[in-house]
Amino acid sequence: MVCLSGFDGLWSATMRVEVLYFDGCPTYRVAKKTLRGVLAQEDVEAEVELVAVNADEEAQRLGFPGSPTIRVDGEDLFPLPKRAGYALGCRVYTTPEGLRGSPTTEMLREALAKMSGGGAAEKARTKREF
Repeated sequence: MVCLSGFDGLWSATMRVEVLYFDGCPTYRVAKKTLRGVLAQEDVEAEVELVAVNADEEAQRLGFPGSPTIRVDGEDLFPLPKRAGYALGCRVYTTPEGLRGSPTTEMLREALAKMSGGGAAEKARTKREF
């Protein structure tokens, strides 16, 4: 869960951030660390929730394309086409350096900027509630 609060309570917003993983693919640790770094660089106070996926049945229910999967407000930051079956497996990301087990800092920054029509972090930072 990400909780944002502005100076003197002028604005606040909440977005849910999750890293879905299973222990067979330890690259989720890198993804979580990179994600936290990007959120910190963007001045977003964030708590990133780890969601363990331990069985093929859970993978199917969650539409889990592999470990790690990063979701903001239930939306995959790197959406893939829907498929008939989901199971435990490692996810691979196409990065400028080739295939990797987690997205790069720049990939995460760009994906967050595209979320919610112009950036989940920016939207949360600039939302004002009076």
